Amino acid sequence: MKNALDSVFFNRTDAVTGGSARVPQQSFGMEVIMKIHHIGYLVKKLEKAAAEFEKLGYVRQGEVTNDTYRKVDILFLEKDGYVVELVSPNAPDSVVSGLIKTYKNAPYHLCYICENLDEEITKLTGEGYVQIDLPTPAPAIGGKRVCFLMNRFIGMIELLEQ
Repeated sequence: MKNALDSVFFNRTDAVTGGSARVPQQSFGMEVIMKIHHIGYLVKKLEKAAAEFEKLGYVRQGEVTNDTYRKVDILFLEKDGYVVELVSPNAPDSVVSGLIKTYKNAPYHLCYICENLDEEITKLTGEGYVQIDLPTPAPAIGGKRVCFLMNRFIGMIELLEQ
């Protein structure tokens, strides 16, 4: 049976207890906060990183995808309802080649699902985010459009059009 809070919360398996947790989906009055799709994790050696995540109980979600536009290899893994996207440069001029030199192996972006990518980009750039690329299809996510933005206080985010 649904109640009034079902539109405000979404269910997620609690990673600590294994039970169900109700996580807020909206806050700050009526402004909708987008749901997190995944955590982008920059790695030098994708297969070695995947093996380490698998030791921690993560499960591969499909095969490695070669994103020829961004010149990266991508693999999604999931554990307890949380999704990690491993991103590894596959060419010297990859969009993440500069980042890998600075950050090595580390999380580097959060990806949020949005209903209308163009509207969300306009809204966020109006709030001080800087769009760092054009909306383009992401082969690792079924060709759905994505766009990356930067914020000086929180770093990089990715928007994924639902």
